[in-house]
Amino acid sequence: MPFVTTKDGTEIFYKDWGHGQPIMFHHGWPLSADDWDAQMLFFLQHGYRVIAHDRRGHGRSAQVSEGHDIDHYAADAAAVAEHLNLKDAIHIGHSTGGGEAARYVAKHGQPQGRVAKLVLVAAVPPIMLKTPANPEGLPIEVFDGFRKALAANRAQFFRDVPSGPFYNFNRPGVAPMEAVIQNWWRQGMMGSAKAHYDGIKAFSETDFTEDLKAIDVPTLVMHGTDDQVVPYHDAGPLSAKLLKHGTLKTYEGFPHGMLTTHAEVLNQDLLAFIKS
Repeated sequence: MPFVTTKDGTEIFYKDWGHGQPIMFHHGWPLSADDWDAQMLFFLQHGYRVIAHDRRGHGRSAQVSEGHDIDHYAADAAAVAEHLNLKDAIHIGHSTGGGEAARYVAKHGQPQGRVAKLVLVAAVPPIMLKTPANPEGLPIEVFDGFRKALAANRAQFFRDVPSGPFYNFNRPGVAPMEAVIQNWWRQGMMGSAKAHYDGIKAFSETDFTEDLKAIDVPTLVMHGTDDQVVPYHDAGPLSAKLLKHGTLKTYEGFPHGMLTTHAEVLNQDLLAFIKS
């Protein structure tokens, strides 16, 4: 399997399929590159080169003890992009991967001239945590609850998240998709409990405000109004305002995991933005 070794010796797994303009995908917590199946196959069929990696401690990448923070995540993504010499690339990040992609573009990809466009899907920026500067954010107790549930019974927690709020399968009239729930669980359990535990702090407490302000490539922000994981009002609209060339596309009633449940809608909108 293809791996790149980062400057601190961590092996990062990646997929690299097809030819043409590259699209690099950044997955959410606690998943893997496999969460992009619906997008990678779609864009491969439309003549693009598609790349996705497993974040350190996730999926098939090395289960290292340290470095589970946004700076390392972004540097690891840079290691993949540099190893593959990606140029004129579109970067698409979902949830935690949106934060990773934003920091990668601001700190690595843009200065190196590698990035054409950015897409943030149901992404964690600007910052999830409630602070004096972000009074509408989620209280720390929410994320303490995540840590407690993960430490107590990770396998059960990773069953509860996809069967409930991640895909809105807990909403009236929404039929659960058992295979999707099982695939989320499979991806999560492939990774390291340490990486997932530390990752909660990374995705909830990192402030991406300055990253967003520094990004000067065209950026599409996509967010569902019924996102129960990264609430719409404190994420998508705020990110779009901070970006120099940001466009917000809102999806009424869509869940956090809308790239899976509504792939046919999201893929067409992503394609239209990439071609614009």
